[in-house]
Amino acid sequence: MRTRPAPTAAGLALGALADLLLADPRRGHPVAGFGRAAAALERRVWRDSRAAGAGYTTVCVGTATALGAVLHRATADRPGARTLVTAGATWAVLGGTSLGRAADTMAGHLEAGDLPAARAHLSTLAGRDPSGLGEAELVRATVESVAENTSDAAVAPLFWGAVAGLPGLLGYRAANTLDAMVGYRSARYARFGWAAARFDDVLNWLPARLTALLTVAVAPLTGGSPADAWRAWHRDGAAHPSPNAGRCEAALAGALGLRLGGRNVYGTRVEERPTLGDGQPPVRGDIRRAVRLSRAVWTAAAALAGLSRVGRRGRSA
Repeated sequence: MRTRPAPTAAGLALGALADLLLADPRRGHPVAGFGRAAAALERRVWRDSRAAGAGYTTVCVGTATALGAVLHRATADRPGARTLVTAGATWAVLGGTSLGRAADTMAGHLEAGDLPAARAHLSTLAGRDPSGLGEAELVRATVESVAENTSDAAVAPLFWGAVAGLPGLLGYRAANTLDAMVGYRSARYARFGWAAARFDDVLNWLPARLTALLTVAVAPLTGGSPADAWRAWHRDGAAHPSPNAGRCEAALAGALGLRLGGRNVYGTRVEERPTLGDGQPPVRGDIRRAVRLSRAVWTAAAALAGLSRVGRRGRSA
């Protein structure tokens, strides 16, 4: 039996290429629109309650997933439309190139010796308080953000797009956006944001480990060590307080011969993060190395996502 065309696979590939070449849409970003709608709903329904937060998460993620299902059904017999809609959705939910550009901007500020600009720019990469950070801590925060967000911003949406098509793309991005909005362990969101944070952890469990595995696989493309990436991932990844971020950070640290972890300040909250990797603390030049490795990881993930759909029979592929 002949394998029919795979419009979802083509859409994933085209959307990933659009992100690689164009980064995020400059105006009218759909994810920003979702964030505004979610924030408006939160102002109406917020309660210091896990149940209220779970209901809020269900409505927001469910609505996005349902929209994906409607688009899936509407394009079921129109492979050209399915390809274009999937490409647009993939481009909208991916953030791999924007992540790399934000990190490169940080490297540029540090290379110019402009610490005030570097501190001001940190909010585009991490939620840490930048006011007291010197160059070494700004570099570490950037490299760790690149490692963690390679999964969150690129590998995970591609993974869920490969698994569930349009509903997977939109549902994942909605869940991850809610985690960024209400998932922090602040006084306001300790209970209300619990469901969003835990659901995001569940959705990122497999993608984070795929990110670590791909880091091992592509490490030689950026002059890194697969063996050291594997060792750091399996030895240090579980020590991180996040069930997912530590795997990505440890694998990148091992691949690039770095040592990550240390004291992080988030407003009034201070965390002492475990050591990840055996190398030296990162310096400014390591930011661009991390970006190159991140790009190699998520482009490999895009190729795998497309190939995983090509083998599926039927027009829904």
